[in-house]
Amino acid sequence: MTSDSASTGISRETVPLAQEPDGPTRTLRPRRSSRRPVWDEGPGPLESIGRVLVLTGIVAAVLLPLYTVVLTSLSTDATINRAGGMVLIPGELTLSAYSSILSGGVVTRSILVSIGVTTVGTILSTTVSVLAAYGLSRTTSLLHRPILFLFIITMFFSAGMIPTYLVVSNLGLIDSYLALILPGAVSAFNILILRAFFMGIDQGILEAARIDGAGEFRILTGIVLPMSTAVIAVVALFYGVGYWNAFFNAMLYLQDSAKWPLQMVLRSYVLEGVELPGSELTPAGVAGSQPPASLAVKMAIVVMALVPILLVYPFVQRHFTKGVIFGAIKG
Repeated sequence: MTSDSASTGISRETVPLAQEPDGPTRTLRPRRSSRRPVWDEGPGPLESIGRVLVLTGIVAAVLLPLYTVVLTSLSTDATINRAGGMVLIPGELTLSAYSSILSGGVVTRSILVSIGVTTVGTILSTTVSVLAAYGLSRTTSLLHRPILFLFIITMFFSAGMIPTYLVVSNLGLIDSYLALILPGAVSAFNILILRAFFMGIDQGILEAARIDGAGEFRILTGIVLPMSTAVIAVVALFYGVGYWNAFFNAMLYLQDSAKWPLQMVLRSYVLEGVELPGSELTPAGVAGSQPPASLAVKMAIVVMALVPILLVYPFVQRHFTKGVIFGAIKG
């Protein structure tokens, strides 16, 4: 069998047939080998076992820390002391840690602040990004190339922390919730993703709408946006996760701890061990109850910081891959 036939999985054999009176020896037609190419073969038993072990290890590495955090937040002081820290084996369970952080005080306020900032910021950032991307996707729009060039420059060069702080201070945004939204309201990367997707939409559809008398705003809201649900959902997820996890702007611009978002409370109380003003460790309305262990309260705050993203992501996940791929290759 030659090298060509070995690489294609086809064997060629030369077998003399019965000699005919007036004809020479003939060659059989190529016969396909019973062996398939390596890339076309199914996984063997060892490979299947290896895949299962690797995937099991990855899932365990993701779920085990989350399991210990949730279990510790639900454990009593005695259970945490017996475990010597993070709890792996369930013992006595209680909701006192969650009752304490949700009964008022700085933690409850920080949750409301984070929800408000994330909601307002995501809506504002997504709206501005969609409008900017649609304008930049129209190659005949005014100053299209210079504005696009300015957006691209911001992806590689930044003014720095001090100039940004001076701008925020001169605008009177210090100790304001707007300081948590406006400095990072627009991402050039997200605008370029949306622009690439918008440019990939069939221009014939848009031209037909213009011939029928539709304006640009009507085309955007009636045609472009319904066709761009996946990529817009992905961009909104990017913005939402960014706002929810942000704490650096709060550390720079907020002086009143009552205005801190949840991530700032998480950083100060859980990571640095700073005692928060106005935080109650005793459930409200329960006379003589024992305060929950501080570790349980810390883990409860961590869980509260994780829950919103875990609840929102499944609704956006089905659009995630489609939106990122389309936004990257269209146009």
